[in-house]
Amino acid sequence: MPVSHDRRTAWAIALILLVFAAGVYLSSRALLGRDGLFAGSRVAVLPVEGVILSERQVLRHLEAFRQDGSVRAFVIEIRSPGGAVGASQSIYSEIRKLRDTDDRPVVAWMGDVAASGGYYVSLAADSVYALPGTLTGSIGVIMEFPNASELMRKVGVEWEVVKSGEHKNMGSPSRPLSDSDREILEGVVLDVWEQFVDAVAANRPIDRADVVALADGRVFTGQQAVELRLVDGIATLNEAIDVAGRMAGLGERPQTVRPRPRRVRLIDLLLGLTETRARHLLQMLPSVPSVTPRLLCGTPLCGVPQEERNDDQGRSCRTGL
Repeated sequence: MPVSHDRRTAWAIALILLVFAAGVYLSSRALLGRDGLFAGSRVAVLPVEGVILSERQVLRHLEAFRQDGSVRAFVIEIRSPGGAVGASQSIYSEIRKLRDTDDRPVVAWMGDVAASGGYYVSLAADSVYALPGTLTGSIGVIMEFPNASELMRKVGVEWEVVKSGEHKNMGSPSRPLSDSDREILEGVVLDVWEQFVDAVAANRPIDRADVVALADGRVFTGQQAVELRLVDGIATLNEAIDVAGRMAGLGERPQTVRPRPRRVRLIDLLLGLTETRARHLLQMLPSVPSVTPRLLCGTPLCGVPQEERNDDQGRSCRTGL
Protein backbone atom coordinates (compact mmCIF):
# COMPACT_ATOMS: atom_id res chain seq x y z
CA MET A 1 0.00 0.00 0.00
CA PRO A 2 1.62 3.30 -1.02
CA VAL A 3 2.58 5.72 1.72
CA SER A 4 0.51 8.88 1.66
CA HIS A 5 2.08 12.27 1.02
CA ASP A 6 1.21 13.47 4.55
CA ARG A 7 2.86 10.44 6.12
CA ARG A 8 6.05 10.99 4.09
CA THR A 9 6.10 14.62 5.18
CA ALA A 10 5.66 13.62 8.82
CA TRP A 11 8.52 11.12 8.59
CA ALA A 12 10.74 13.74 6.96
CA ILE A 13 10.00 16.27 9.71
CA ALA A 14 10.65 13.64 12.40
CA LEU A 15 13.98 12.75 10.79
CA ILE A 16 15.02 16.41 10.63
CA LEU A 17 14.13 16.89 14.31
CA LEU A 18 16.05 13.75 15.25
CA VAL A 19 19.15 14.92 13.39
CA PHE A 20 18.85 18.36 14.99
CA ALA A 21 18.50 16.87 18.49
CA ALA A 22 21.50 14.62 17.88
CA GLY A 23 23.54 17.62 16.75
CA VAL A 24 22.60 19.60 19.84
CA TYR A 25 23.49 16.64 22.06
CA LEU A 26 26.85 15.98 20.41
CA SER A 27 27.78 19.66 20.33
CA SER A 28 26.92 20.03 24.00
CA ARG A 29 28.87 16.91 24.90
CA ALA A 30 31.91 18.00 22.90
CA LEU A 31 31.93 21.46 24.47
CA LEU A 32 31.16 20.59 28.06
CA GLY A 33 32.86 17.24 28.23
CA ARG A 34 30.28 15.03 29.98
CA ASP A 35 26.63 14.50 29.12
CA GLY A 36 25.86 17.99 27.85
CA LEU A 37 22.26 19.16 28.06
CA PHE A 38 20.97 15.77 29.22
CA ALA A 39 22.95 15.61 32.46
CA GLY A 40 21.52 16.02 35.94
CA SER A 41 22.30 18.95 38.23
CA ARG A 42 26.02 19.36 38.69
CA VAL A 43 28.91 21.66 39.60
CA ALA A 44 31.02 23.15 36.81
CA VAL A 45 34.77 23.12 37.54
CA LEU A 46 36.52 25.80 35.49
CA PRO A 47 40.36 25.66 35.50
CA VAL A 48 42.52 28.78 35.33
CA GLU A 49 46.01 27.33 34.85
CA GLY A 50 49.49 28.55 34.06
CA VAL A 51 50.61 32.07 33.28
CA ILE A 52 47.53 34.12 32.37
CA LEU A 53 48.27 35.60 28.95
CA SER A 54 44.80 35.44 27.36
CA GLU A 55 41.27 35.31 28.75
CA ARG A 56 39.56 33.91 25.64
CA GLN A 57 39.46 30.21 26.46
CA VAL A 58 38.44 30.72 30.09
CA LEU A 59 35.62 33.10 29.14
CA ARG A 60 34.42 30.79 26.37
CA HIS A 61 34.08 27.91 28.83
CA LEU A 62 32.52 30.17 31.47
CA GLU A 63 29.86 31.34 29.03
CA ALA A 64 29.08 27.78 27.94
CA PHE A 65 28.63 26.70 31.56
CA ARG A 66 26.57 29.81 32.31
CA GLN A 67 24.10 28.86 29.59
CA ASP A 68 23.95 25.22 30.70
CA GLY A 69 20.81 24.74 32.79
CA SER A 70 22.21 21.61 34.44
CA VAL A 71 25.01 23.60 36.07
CA ARG A 72 23.93 24.68 39.55
CA ALA A 73 27.24 26.00 40.92
CA PHE A 74 30.73 26.96 39.77
CA VAL A 75 34.17 26.17 41.15
CA ILE A 76 37.06 28.21 39.73
CA GLU A 77 40.15 25.99 40.05
CA ILE A 78 43.15 28.34 40.07
CA ARG A 79 46.71 27.14 39.55
CA SER A 80 48.47 30.26 38.29
CA PRO A 81 51.39 32.48 39.35
CA GLY A 82 49.69 35.44 37.64
CA GLY A 83 50.15 37.00 34.25
CA ALA A 84 48.99 39.90 32.11
CA VAL A 85 46.92 42.55 33.85
CA GLY A 86 44.29 42.88 31.13
CA ALA A 87 43.61 39.15 30.88
CA SER A 88 43.46 38.76 34.67
CA GLN A 89 41.05 41.68 34.98
CA SER A 90 38.86 40.35 32.17
CA ILE A 91 38.45 36.96 33.86
CA TYR A 92 37.81 38.65 37.21
CA SER A 93 35.18 40.95 35.66
CA GLU A 94 33.26 38.15 33.94
CA ILE A 95 33.20 35.97 37.07
CA ARG A 96 32.11 38.95 39.12
CA LYS A 97 29.36 39.67 36.58
CA LEU A 98 28.20 36.06 36.87
CA ARG A 99 28.16 36.35 40.65
CA ASP A 100 26.19 39.62 40.54
CA THR A 101 23.58 38.59 37.95
CA ASP A 102 23.09 34.89 38.70
CA ASP A 103 21.90 33.18 41.87
CA ARG A 104 24.21 30.18 41.37
CA PRO A 105 27.14 30.11 43.86
CA VAL A 106 30.72 30.66 42.73
CA VAL A 107 33.59 29.18 44.76
CA ALA A 108 37.29 29.76 44.06
CA TRP A 109 39.89 27.15 45.00
CA MET A 110 43.68 27.60 44.92
CA GLY A 111 46.18 24.87 44.10
CA ASP A 112 49.96 25.04 44.59
CA VAL A 113 50.14 28.65 43.38
CA ALA A 114 47.41 31.26 43.00
CA ALA A 115 49.37 34.47 43.23
CA SER A 116 48.94 38.02 41.96
CA GLY A 117 46.84 37.70 38.78
CA GLY A 118 45.72 34.27 40.03
CA TYR A 119 44.69 35.83 43.34
CA TYR A 120 43.01 38.70 41.45
CA VAL A 121 40.78 36.19 39.66
CA SER A 122 39.76 34.54 42.95
CA LEU A 123 38.43 37.83 44.32
CA ALA A 124 35.34 37.58 42.12
CA ALA A 125 34.03 34.44 43.86
CA ASP A 126 31.56 34.19 46.74
CA SER A 127 34.06 32.15 48.77
CA VAL A 128 37.78 31.45 48.39
CA TYR A 129 39.59 28.33 49.64
CA ALA A 130 43.24 27.29 49.55
CA LEU A 131 45.52 24.51 50.67
CA PRO A 132 47.65 25.18 53.79
CA GLY A 133 50.78 25.39 51.65
CA THR A 134 49.31 27.29 48.70
CA LEU A 135 51.40 30.29 47.63
CA THR A 136 49.07 33.22 47.19
CA GLY A 137 48.93 36.98 47.61
CA SER A 138 51.73 38.73 45.70
CA ILE A 139 49.45 41.77 45.43
CA GLY A 140 51.46 43.95 43.11
CA VAL A 141 52.27 44.92 39.54
CA ILE A 142 55.51 44.62 37.60
CA MET A 143 56.74 45.91 34.25
CA GLU A 144 60.07 44.62 33.02
CA PHE A 145 62.05 44.54 29.79
CA PRO A 146 65.69 44.09 28.78
CA ASN A 147 68.21 46.84 28.21
CA ALA A 148 70.64 45.53 25.61
CA SER A 149 72.06 48.89 24.54
CA GLU A 150 75.54 48.21 25.97
CA LEU A 151 75.72 44.80 24.29
CA MET A 152 74.64 46.29 20.96
CA ARG A 153 77.26 48.99 21.27
CA LYS A 154 80.01 46.40 21.86
CA VAL A 155 79.05 44.31 18.83
CA GLY A 156 78.57 47.34 16.61
CA VAL A 157 74.79 47.28 16.23
CA GLU A 158 73.04 50.63 15.94
CA TRP A 159 69.28 51.22 15.88
CA GLU A 160 67.92 53.94 13.67
CA VAL A 161 64.72 55.30 15.24
CA VAL A 162 62.19 57.70 13.75
CA LYS A 163 59.49 58.58 16.28
CA SER A 164 56.66 61.04 16.69
CA GLY A 165 57.44 61.91 20.31
CA GLU A 166 60.11 61.67 23.00
CA HIS A 167 58.63 58.65 24.75
CA LYS A 168 57.38 56.62 21.79
CA ASN A 169 60.18 54.03 22.10
CA MET A 170 60.55 53.96 25.89
CA GLY A 171 61.21 50.41 26.97
CA SER A 172 63.06 49.61 23.76
CA PRO A 173 66.04 47.27 24.33
CA SER A 174 68.10 49.66 22.20
CA ARG A 175 68.37 52.33 24.92
CA PRO A 176 68.13 52.73 28.70
CA LEU A 177 65.18 54.44 30.34
CA SER A 178 65.44 58.17 30.83
CA ASP A 179 64.33 59.73 34.10
CA SER A 180 61.13 60.97 32.46
CA ASP A 181 60.49 57.51 30.94
CA ARG A 182 60.80 55.90 34.36
CA GLU A 183 58.50 58.47 35.94
CA ILE A 184 55.79 57.77 33.33
CA LEU A 185 56.04 54.00 33.69
CA GLU A 186 56.06 54.17 37.49
CA GLY A 187 52.82 56.16 37.25
CA VAL A 188 51.28 53.47 35.05
CA VAL A 189 52.35 50.69 37.43
CA LEU A 190 51.09 52.61 40.47
CA ASP A 191 47.70 53.22 38.83
CA VAL A 192 47.20 49.50 38.12
CA TRP A 193 48.44 48.67 41.64
CA GLU A 194 45.73 50.98 43.01
CA GLN A 195 43.14 49.08 40.93
CA PHE A 196 44.38 45.79 42.41
CA VAL A 197 44.20 47.16 45.96
CA ASP A 198 40.68 48.48 45.32
CA ALA A 199 39.58 45.06 44.06
CA VAL A 200 40.91 43.35 47.20
CA ALA A 201 39.32 45.92 49.51
CA ALA A 202 35.97 45.66 47.68
CA ASN A 203 35.78 41.87 47.83
CA ARG A 204 37.51 40.85 51.07
CA PRO A 205 36.58 41.80 54.66
CA ILE A 206 39.73 43.92 55.04
CA ASP A 207 40.10 47.69 55.43
CA ARG A 208 41.82 49.34 52.49
CA ALA A 209 44.66 50.59 54.70
CA ASP A 210 45.34 47.01 55.80
CA VAL A 211 45.31 45.87 52.17
CA VAL A 212 47.88 48.54 51.30
CA ALA A 213 50.13 47.22 54.07
CA LEU A 214 49.97 43.74 52.52
CA ALA A 215 50.25 44.88 48.91
CA ASP A 216 54.03 45.05 48.60
CA GLY A 217 54.31 41.99 46.36
CA ARG A 218 55.00 39.47 49.13
CA VAL A 219 53.52 35.97 48.96
CA PHE A 220 51.66 34.16 51.75
CA THR A 221 50.90 30.54 52.46
CA GLY A 222 47.28 29.48 52.38
CA GLN A 223 47.30 29.27 56.19
CA GLN A 224 48.69 32.80 56.50
CA ALA A 225 46.17 34.06 53.94
CA VAL A 226 43.30 32.70 56.06
CA GLU A 227 44.64 34.49 59.13
CA LEU A 228 44.94 37.72 57.11
CA ARG A 229 41.39 37.25 55.71
CA LEU A 230 42.68 37.14 52.14
CA VAL A 231 41.15 33.64 51.90
CA ASP A 232 38.06 32.21 53.61
CA GLY A 233 39.30 28.77 54.58
CA ILE A 234 41.44 25.70 54.04
CA ALA A 235 40.10 22.96 51.77
CA THR A 236 41.10 20.42 49.16
CA LEU A 237 39.58 20.70 45.71
CA ASN A 238 37.04 17.96 46.50
CA GLU A 239 36.08 19.76 49.71
CA ALA A 240 35.64 23.03 47.79
CA ILE A 241 33.38 21.19 45.31
CA ASP A 242 31.40 19.84 48.29
CA VAL A 243 31.01 23.42 49.57
CA ALA A 244 29.67 24.53 46.18
CA GLY A 245 27.36 21.51 46.10
CA ARG A 246 25.91 22.31 49.52
CA MET A 247 25.48 25.99 48.58
CA ALA A 248 23.54 24.89 45.49
CA GLY A 249 21.43 22.36 47.39
CA LEU A 250 23.09 19.37 45.70
CA GLY A 251 24.57 17.91 48.88
CA GLU A 252 27.93 16.18 49.26
CA ARG A 253 29.88 14.76 46.30
CA PRO A 254 27.85 16.46 43.56
CA GLN A 255 28.29 15.47 39.94
CA THR A 256 30.87 17.67 38.22
CA VAL A 257 31.63 18.77 34.68
CA ARG A 258 34.84 20.19 33.22
CA PRO A 259 35.64 21.71 29.84
CA ARG A 260 36.99 19.30 27.29
CA PRO A 261 40.34 20.60 26.02
CA ARG A 262 40.47 21.67 22.38
CA ARG A 263 43.21 20.24 20.16
CA VAL A 264 44.55 21.10 16.73
CA ARG A 265 43.04 18.43 14.46
CA LEU A 266 44.48 16.92 11.30
CA ILE A 267 41.31 17.94 9.43
CA ASP A 268 42.14 21.60 10.20
CA LEU A 269 45.44 21.21 8.40
CA LEU A 270 44.05 19.18 5.49
CA LEU A 271 41.15 21.51 4.75
CA GLY A 272 43.06 24.71 5.25
CA LEU A 273 42.56 27.47 7.76
CA THR A 274 40.99 30.87 7.61
CA GLU A 275 43.05 33.71 9.08
CA THR A 276 40.76 33.91 12.12
CA ARG A 277 40.89 30.15 12.74
CA ALA A 278 44.69 30.08 12.33
CA ARG A 279 45.07 32.86 14.88
CA HIS A 280 42.86 30.95 17.33
CA LEU A 281 44.88 27.75 16.92
CA LEU A 282 48.17 29.57 17.37
CA GLN A 283 46.91 30.83 20.74
CA MET A 284 46.65 27.19 21.83
CA LEU A 285 50.39 26.65 21.28
CA PRO A 286 52.94 27.30 24.08
CA SER A 287 53.69 30.99 24.28
CA VAL A 288 57.11 32.44 23.46
CA PRO A 289 58.47 35.04 25.91
CA SER A 290 58.26 38.53 24.46
CA VAL A 291 60.61 41.47 24.93
CA THR A 292 57.72 43.87 24.47
CA PRO A 293 57.12 45.89 27.66
CA ARG A 294 53.86 44.90 29.31
CA LEU A 295 52.23 44.99 32.70
CA LEU A 296 52.15 41.75 34.63
CA CYS A 297 50.28 40.72 37.74
CA GLY A 298 52.43 37.87 38.90
CA THR A 299 55.45 36.29 40.49
CA PRO A 300 57.51 36.48 37.30
CA LEU A 301 60.28 33.99 38.13
CA CYS A 302 57.78 31.21 38.76
CA GLY A 303 56.31 31.84 35.32
CA VAL A 304 59.68 31.47 33.57
CA PRO A 305 60.50 28.00 32.17
CA GLN A 306 63.22 26.22 34.15
CA GLU A 307 65.67 26.18 31.26
CA GLU A 308 65.44 29.98 30.91
CA ARG A 309 66.29 30.79 34.54
CA ASN A 310 69.78 31.52 35.76
CA ASP A 311 70.96 29.82 38.94
CA ASP A 312 69.79 32.55 41.31
CA GLN A 313 66.38 32.69 39.66
CA GLY A 314 65.99 28.94 39.91
CA ARG A 315 66.82 28.99 43.61
CA SER A 316 64.43 31.90 44.24
CA CYS A 317 61.52 30.18 42.58
CA ARG A 318 62.17 26.87 44.28
CA THR A 319 62.13 28.60 47.67
CA GLY A 320 58.70 30.05 47.09
CA LEU A 321 58.64 33.18 44.93
